[in-house]
Amino acid sequence: MQLALSVSVTVSLSVFLLPPPPPPPTAPLFSFFALLFLVHCSLKLECEKLATEKTEIQRHYVMYYEMSYGLNIEMHKQTEIAKRLNVICAQLIPFLSQEHQQQVVQAMERAKQVTMGELNASIGQQLQAQHLSQHAAQGLPMGAHPSGLSHPGLAALGGGSSLLALSGALGAQLAAKDERAHLEAAAAAAAAEHHRGRGEKGCFLNRVLNAQDPSSPRSVQSYSSRENGLDKMPPSRKEAPPQASPTSLASSSSAPSPSRGKEPPQVTWDTHTRTRTSDTHTQIYGLTRTHTYVGHTNTHTQTYGQTLTHTYVRHNTHKHTDTRTRTAYSFHVAADGQMQPVPFPPDALLGPGIPRHARQIHTLNHGEVVCAVTISASTRHVYTGGKGCVKVWDISQQGSKSPMAQLDCLNRDNYIRSCKLLPDGRTLIVGGEASTLSIWDLATPTPRIKAELTSSAPACYALAISPDNKVCFSCCSDGNIVVWDLHNQTLVRQFQGHTDGASCIDISNDGTKLWTGGLDNTVRCWDLREGRQLQQHDFTSQIFSLGYCPTGEWLAVGMESSNVEVLHVSKPDKYQLHLHESCVLSLKFAYCGKWFVSTGKDNLLNAWRTPYGSSIFQSKESSSVLSCDISPDDQFIVTGSGDKKATVYEVIY
Repeated sequence: MQLALSVSVTVSLSVFLLPPPPPPPTAPLFSFFALLFLVHCSLKLECEKLATEKTEIQRHYVMYYEMSYGLNIEMHKQTEIAKRLNVICAQLIPFLSQEHQQQVVQAMERAKQVTMGELNASIGQQLQAQHLSQHAAQGLPMGAHPSGLSHPGLAALGGGSSLLALSGALGAQLAAKDERAHLEAAAAAAAAEHHRGRGEKGCFLNRVLNAQDPSSPRSVQSYSSRENGLDKMPPSRKEAPPQASPTSLASSSSAPSPSRGKEPPQVTWDTHTRTRTSDTHTQIYGLTRTHTYVGHTNTHTQTYGQTLTHTYVRHNTHKHTDTRTRTAYSFHVAADGQMQPVPFPPDALLGPGIPRHARQIHTLNHGEVVCAVTISASTRHVYTGGKGCVKVWDISQQGSKSPMAQLDCLNRDNYIRSCKLLPDGRTLIVGGEASTLSIWDLATPTPRIKAELTSSAPACYALAISPDNKVCFSCCSDGNIVVWDLHNQTLVRQFQGHTDGASCIDISNDGTKLWTGGLDNTVRCWDLREGRQLQQHDFTSQIFSLGYCPTGEWLAVGMESSNVEVLHVSKPDKYQLHLHESCVLSLKFAYCGKWFVSTGKDNLLNAWRTPYGSSIFQSKESSSVLSCDISPDDQFIVTGSGDKKATVYEVIY
C-alpha cells in the first residue's frame, strides 16, 4: 500500500517538474492566410471578368436584337412585295389564252423554287462582286479575305454588320427571282401568242423554237487545244449561258423541275506561292478570273470561269484593262461530289477513229420543223420527220432539192418525234404526237404502211430497236416504256417507273439493258431479261436526250439545264460538260464509241471525245438543232433543225 502511494506521488511530481512544451511555429499560420488572400484576389478577378463579360453580352444582345428587328422589317417588306407581285400576276393571267395560263402558272411556281445551294451561291457571288468593286474603286490589291474563310458568302458574314448585309442580299435575290418569274411568264405568253399567230399551236417544239436568230453564222470550228478550253474557246461562249426558261420545256404536259441546273460550284483546288518581286499567286476555279497588279507587289487571284479581266496599275500612274474569255468546260465529278477540271490526255484529239472536223455537204429543205432524222446503213437515204409526214431523200445525187418520197404518218398538225430504220433498210418505224406507231414497208415500189401499233398513251417521244431487230421500245408521254413484238405486231410488256413523260431511250449492244430518261429528272436502267428496273439516277434537271456508248460502260445524258453528263454505269464516276448554252435536245454516239455528238436549242452541234468530253469540233447552225443521227460507218452526221431543214455533214478524219 505504501509502495503504491509512493509511486503515485513520484509520477505526479515528475509531471509537474517537466519543462512546458514549446509554442507552435507561426510560419504555417502565415501560409494559410496568404493562401486565403490569393484565393480572394483570384475570385475578385473572376468577378470583374464576369462583370465585363456580362456587359459585353448585354451589348451583343442589344446589337443582335436590333439586327433581328431589321431582319424582321426586311422580311415583312419582301412579303409585301411578293403579295403585290402575286396580285399583279393574278390580274394579268386571265388575259392570256386558256392553253397558256397553266404554262405561266407553272413558270411562276418554278421560278419561286430557290434551293439553299442556289441562294448561298447567289448571295456569295453578289457579296463577292461588291467586295471586288470596292477594292477596284480603292485601287487595292486583291488577296485572301481577311477572315480566312474560303467561301465568299461565309467570309462576308464575319463582320459585325453581316446579318444586315445578308438580309439585304436575300431581299435583292428574292426580288430578282420574283421579277424573273414575271418576265419569264410574260416571255412565254408573248412567244405563245407569236406562234399562235403563225398557226402553230399546242406543241413543245413551238416553245423550243421561239427565239431563233436568222443572222447566226453557219460555221464549223475545230479545237486544237488539249488544255480543257484554257487556250482557246469558241465565240459562242463569250457570254455566260442563260438559265433555262419555261419556253424550253420538252412537252406541253411536263411538270416543272424542282430546281434549275447549276454551273460547277466554286472550289479551291490549289494554292501556292512564288517568289518574284514579292509576287503572291492564288488559284481558284470558279466563275470569274480577275488579275490586279499594283506597283511592284503583285497579288494575283485567278479563277477559271466565264470572264477574264486583267487590270494593271503601275505606281498609280497607268491603268490598262484587257477582257477576254478563257474557261474550263469539262469537269470530272468524283464519288464525293468534288469537281475538278479535266486534264486531257495527249491523244484527246488524235488517233484512229477521231475526226478532225465535219463539212456540210447537203441541205435538205423539208418545209417544216425537222424533229426526227435517220440515215440508212448504205448512207444513201436520209429520212426527215416533221409535221405529219416523213420525207425520204437520196443524198447520193448532188444538188437534189426535192424528196424522192413522202410518208404521211400522222395528222397534218402533229409532229413526228422519232423514226427508226431497221439495218436492212426495208422497214421504217415512226412515232410522234399520236397514240399509234406506224411500221412502213420500204421494199415495195411505193412505200406503204404494213402495220400500226396502238397504245394507251397520247404520244410517243422516242423509239429504240433491239439489236436482233425483233423488238421495238416506245417512250410514252405517260412515262411508260412499251415493248412491242415487231413480228407479231403485239404489245409484250410495259416498264413503269417514270412519273412524267419518258423523253429518250437507248439500248446496250448486247440487248440486255435499256436506258431511259424522263421529264421527271431521272435516268433509269431496265433489265430486259428479268423485266425489272436495275438503277435510277436522279438529277436536278429534266432529261431531254441520252445515248449509251456502243463499246464501253459510259452513258451520256443531255439536260434541260444545258449540261451534258457522262456517267459510268457501274462506278460512281462521271464527267460534266459545259459548252451548250441552252437545253440539249438530242445526243448520239458514234458506232466506234470514241466520240459522240450533242445538239441544242443554242443552234450548236458539238462533237465530244468519250468519256471526258474534249471538244473535237463544233457547228453553229441558224436555228435550234432538235435531232441528230450518225451513219453506221461514222462517215456522216445528219441534223434536223427549227429552220425547217436537215443538214448532212461529212466527217473528216
